[in-house]
Amino acid sequence: MLKQHRELSMSIRRTIENNEEAGIRPSKTYQSFVAAAGSHRELNFIEKDVRNYITREVRNVSEQEDAKEFGKYLLRMKEKNPNFFFELELEEDQLIKLAFWADARSRAAFEYFGDVISFDTTYNTNRYNLVCGSFVGVNHHGQSTLLGCSLMKNEEIESFKWLFQCWLRCMGGNAPKRFLTDQCASMKRALEACMPTTVHRWCIWHIMKKIPSKLNGYKGHADIEQEMSQVVWNSHSKDSFDRNWNDFLLNFGLADNKWLSDLYEHRHIWVPIYLDHHFWAGMRSTQRSESMHSFFNKYITRNSSLIQFVKQYDNCLGSREQAERESDAADFHTVIPCATKSSIEAQFQDAYTHAKFREVQAQFRGKANCITRLKNSALGYSVYEVGEQVSSSIFNKFVVTYDSVAAEVKCQCLLFESRGILCRHALSVLSFEQVSQVSPRYILERWSKKVKRRHTHIKSSHDEPLMEPRSKRFDQLVFRSQNICEFASESEELTVILHRAYDNVMVEMESLKAKRKGTSSLSHEDANLESVNELQSPPRIRTRGRPKNRLGSKLDKQIANATKKKKTKVLSEINLFDAASVVHSNSSQYQGHVMNYQFRVPAAGDNSLGV
Repeated sequence: MLKQHRELSMSIRRTIENNEEAGIRPSKTYQSFVAAAGSHRELNFIEKDVRNYITREVRNVSEQEDAKEFGKYLLRMKEKNPNFFFELELEEDQLIKLAFWADARSRAAFEYFGDVISFDTTYNTNRYNLVCGSFVGVNHHGQSTLLGCSLMKNEEIESFKWLFQCWLRCMGGNAPKRFLTDQCASMKRALEACMPTTVHRWCIWHIMKKIPSKLNGYKGHADIEQEMSQVVWNSHSKDSFDRNWNDFLLNFGLADNKWLSDLYEHRHIWVPIYLDHHFWAGMRSTQRSESMHSFFNKYITRNSSLIQFVKQYDNCLGSREQAERESDAADFHTVIPCATKSSIEAQFQDAYTHAKFREVQAQFRGKANCITRLKNSALGYSVYEVGEQVSSSIFNKFVVTYDSVAAEVKCQCLLFESRGILCRHALSVLSFEQVSQVSPRYILERWSKKVKRRHTHIKSSHDEPLMEPRSKRFDQLVFRSQNICEFASESEELTVILHRAYDNVMVEMESLKAKRKGTSSLSHEDANLESVNELQSPPRIRTRGRPKNRLGSKLDKQIANATKKKKTKVLSEINLFDAASVVHSNSSQYQGHVMNYQFRVPAAGDNSLGV
């Protein structure tokens, strides 16, 4: 427990550094050491030592150096891949005001998944309280994929304009077709200016979440919340929504509520029935962006540096890339069996990724709750009413049309239009019409597992850790020794051979180290970068009291000793009353001696140092 007996070995330090980069908390890192050693008593350090090492060595980045390291990171990424994109907006004193970057893989992925974008901002991701914004799309597995990241000093209109214009330049000037954000007026105005043709949607989850806080002052606010949800989610036409909304306001006396009035005025950018005729890839909220932020929040605090943030951003990119690679491999090597004998289901099984085929199967299972009734038919154009039983006493009715000539089916629920998945109501009608194959228009390339996408051949950006030469050598040795140890552990005989080899190598290395223990020289003729990197600072000398202004020479010490002896002799021969005057006299004499031996300034061309 004594501090001088506690130390962190090279192996322990490298493990701490790797775990910190991976976002593993210090407490978990320490517990892993305890588990490996067998108990706390077997370790020659405590958890506080681990935390101190992280604070002093790993996270020790000053605010002045932090911005420089952030800039160096961006330049390193650009050097590794020229398609890495970044832009910075600086203030007059060179402070970072706005920053945006996107790696080469994200830029390539935009070609396939840039049709629908979710953008959200969050705070408390760094020590400077910069606002983090992430552009998130949906890949062919329905997974979130990062398409750019930003840091902003504020959320003003001009900041968002700069960011959106920068992002458009990064993506070749191609604006997304759909864009989801939260209820931010600055974002809305910036989007209208930068992407006028893009359909903007507010996050419905944020709006519905505000209902309790906005309406809790009214009597029966729980009933109000439930009724408003019914109006929003179960209105299957614009006319029915307008009618149901007005009835809702009248029934609860909410006609004068300003918040509800504003929502109704902007109904075209948040109510599903006004937006679901557009393709949204299954997104109705910015929760995909928020899930990315929750990833950061696990490992990033408000005291984190910029360089720590970008490292975790790299980790997030890597985890998203790995999830997509694993899903691609599963699509290639495995097959999900069909749940029915339907040839239409087999069509989707052959074309769609596993994740999307499961969504199709959920619609086939939902067919069991649907009752199809033909309302009228003429010249191959039929109108059906499909009743869906959603509970023991509730049936929802949907109008489905089928054109046998054009092989086109449309449902009032707009599931295919908004998510790209044929709904159970449409499948019921196709089954009723005895259709064996759906038109290719209903099998979207967006969800196909057969498309070869360019971004899959590009690695996500990841910064190589800047390690000391000793740490690099250590990692290389550990990597090689693991293979040797794994081979030797197969039998006792092989283990004995390896132990013997270790003993011989240790003796040889200690002998070489002993030979090199003496002094050596390094001149400009044989010096190189590697030898300079090996240089170590002299050991720090800790002294008590105030340090001397300069180191005295041998002559100075002789003068001081002679003066001290003379002063002691005089003090012993006089009485105490005269001591003060004698000391003062000798002190003046001592000062005179010192003045006679000051260093002189050497003259030009004089190489000697006179005294």
